[in-house]
Amino acid sequence: MTHINALDPGASPLDYYGFELRRHREAAGLTQKQLGEIVNYTGSLVGQIETARKLPTPEFSQRADAALETGGQLSRLVDLVLRSQLPAWFQQVAELQARAVEICSFEALMVQGLLQTPAYARAVLGVLDKSNLDDRTAVRLARQAIFEKEEPPVFWSILSEAALYLEVGGRETMREQLAHLLSFEHNPRINIQVLPFSAGAHAGMTGSYDLYRFASDPAIVYTEGYGSGHPTANPDTVKDCSLRYDHLQAAALSLRDSAELMRRVMEERYGEQRDSDGDPVA
Repeated sequence: MTHINALDPGASPLDYYGFELRRHREAAGLTQKQLGEIVNYTGSLVGQIETARKLPTPEFSQRADAALETGGQLSRLVDLVLRSQLPAWFQQVAELQARAVEICSFEALMVQGLLQTPAYARAVLGVLDKSNLDDRTAVRLARQAIFEKEEPPVFWSILSEAALYLEVGGRETMREQLAHLLSFEHNPRINIQVLPFSAGAHAGMTGSYDLYRFASDPAIVYTEGYGSGHPTANPDTVKDCSLRYDHLQAAALSLRDSAELMRRVMEERYGEQRDSDGDPVA
């Protein structure tokens, strides 16, 4: 167990966050329990964060900043902390997503991580490994903060129709996930299209990929394998994948028709089931 007096603020962003939280708390003359009561968390959780045994969340950071009058320091630090907890091979990708002015994503089997709900993300991450699942889910969801920037990226997502029917996490989770996708229906910066089964063979048959475009840097294509990611700025690869994306968009349903399909699947496949008397089925 890490002892707070031995916590090295230079060891990691998480250690630095814990060190600063403790410093501000003590300067305010508060115990861990007292701070916990103010921010509506347990004193034990405050202690775990201070000793780098628990990840802070953006919500905790905002409340602690307000209670300790830090000037927003912890809220600025939490993004760095959560990004540092990503797998080493994915940290570069998270940075690319944060810098991109446009992201084009094609997913052959599931909803893209930047659009996942907490329950859906938890179900995906917990398939074979349920260790630290709360923290790993929080880390994934933290990447969605790019949409809250003053100038968020333009995001295009093409989902295979299969992603709508693959029941990840159960009916309720899928219904919530599709409702979340539909919440972007009138957001011009987040555009979701469905590639229908009727499209047949298509330009994305070789697998899912993302295309990141930047204000002044060359575009990058990102593909992912088991436990590894492969970003490349190779001009030929970028050119090929850009052309493939154009063809995928042409084969996909329009934004309006995609929303109608998602709405129909949400109601018909994942809607509340009732028996012959009209009562909900448990």
